[in-house]
Amino acid sequence: MAANAFLLIAGFLIVLLIATKLLSNLLVCFIDGTPLPVLRRVEGVLWRFAGIGRDEMRWQGYLTALLLFNALGLIFLTAILMLQADLPLNPRHFPGMSWDLALNTAVSFVTNTNWQSYSGESAVSYFSQMAGLTVQNFLSAATGIAVAFALIRALCRRSVQTLGNAWADLTRITLWLLLPLSVIIALFFISQGVIQNFHDYQTIITPEGVQQVLPMGPVASQEAIKLLGTNGGGFFGANSAHPFENPTALTNFVQMLAIFLIPAALCFAFGRCAGNPGQGRALLAAMTIVFVAAAVAVMWSETHGNPAFAGMGIDSTFNMEGKESRFGILATGLFVAVTTAASCGAVNSMHDSLTPLGGLVPLWLMQIGEVIFGGVGAGFYGMMLFVFLAVFIAGLMIGRTPEYLSKKIEVREMKLTALAILV
Repeated sequence: MAANAFLLIAGFLIVLLIATKLLSNLLVCFIDGTPLPVLRRVEGVLWRFAGIGRDEMRWQGYLTALLLFNALGLIFLTAILMLQADLPLNPRHFPGMSWDLALNTAVSFVTNTNWQSYSGESAVSYFSQMAGLTVQNFLSAATGIAVAFALIRALCRRSVQTLGNAWADLTRITLWLLLPLSVIIALFFISQGVIQNFHDYQTIITPEGVQQVLPMGPVASQEAIKLLGTNGGGFFGANSAHPFENPTALTNFVQMLAIFLIPAALCFAFGRCAGNPGQGRALLAAMTIVFVAAAVAVMWSETHGNPAFAGMGIDSTFNMEGKESRFGILATGLFVAVTTAASCGAVNSMHDSLTPLGGLVPLWLMQIGEVIFGGVGAGFYGMMLFVFLAVFIAGLMIGRTPEYLSKKIEVREMKLTALAILV
C-alpha cells in the first residue's frame, strides 16, 4: 500500500511539473504583453471591434475594470437563473430560481467560490449551465489569473506606474489559455465516457426491474473548465463522484492535474519574469512539500480505518465510507488534498465520511487560505503574502531593511499584508 501511494504521488507530481513547465512559456508571454505571432492580427481585430485601447492601466483603472466586469457578470447570471423557465434548452421545464437563490448562486460563481445549495440535475437547465455557470467558470478564473499577472508585473518591474491592460489580459487568458485547454480536456473526457449531449433525461429499467431516470446534458464542456479554473461547481449534485462526470481512474487523474496545472505554472512564470527562476522554484517547492505531507496524512489515516469500529467488533481495516470503489482510498485521498489545497470545490468522495485526521487535513488547508497551489491566481498571491511576512521577519532578525526583488518591505506593506491574511 505504501509503495502504491508513493508511485501515485510521484507520478502525479512528475506529470504535473512537465506540463506546467511547458505551460509557463505561454504565461510569460501574456505577462510580458508579448502578442503571440500567429494571433497578432486576430488580437488587433478584436481590440478594434471591442474598443479596447492598448495602453496600460494604473492600479486604480485595472481594479475598476475588473470590478465592473464582474458586476456585469453577476447581473447577467442572476437574470439567467431567474428566467430559465422562459429560456431555451430546458427539456425538464425547470422553473426559474427564486431571486435569493439566483443571487446566491451568481455571487458564488462570479467569485470562483462555486458553492451550491441545489442539485444541478434537478434545478438548472442546460442553457443556465452553459450560458450562465460555465461562462462564469471561465470569467472568474480569468479574473483571478489577471490579478496574479498584475502582481507579478508590480514585483518584477523596476519602476511601477502601470500594471497592464485589464481588458487585454482577460481576453488573452480566456481565448488563448482557458478555452484551448478546456477543449482538449473536454474531448479527452468524452473519449472516456463523460456525457456531452442535449438529450432529455433517459428512463431505463435496471437489471432488478426498477425504473430509473438518468440525467443527461452537456457535462464534459463544463467539467473541463470547472477543474481547470479551480471552480468546482458540479453539473450533478454528486460532483466528481458521479460516474457521468468522472467515470474512470484516468479521468480522475486528469482532473487532479487540471486543478493544479495553472497554479503551478504561475510559479515558473513568476521566476522567469523576475529574472530569477529560483524564486519561482522556491515557491513551488514550498507548496509541494506541504501538499505531499497533506496527501500522505489523508492516505495514511484512511487506510488505517476507524478504531472506534474495531472496538465494536466491526472490520475497519480501511475506511471506504463515502468513497467510490472505482477510485479506491489512495486516489481519493490524493483528490481530497488536491481539491482543498487548490480552493476547488470538486470532490470525488464525501469529505464528512473521512476519519478525524483525514478530515482535519482539508480543513487545515482551507483555514490557511488555500495557498498551497491554491486557486488559479489566488493561490499565488495568497502565498506571496506569507513570503512578504517571512522576508520582513527575517530582515528584522538580521538587522537589515527587509527587501524582496529589490523592493523594500516596510511598515505600510506589512499592515496591508497582515490585513489581507486576517481577512
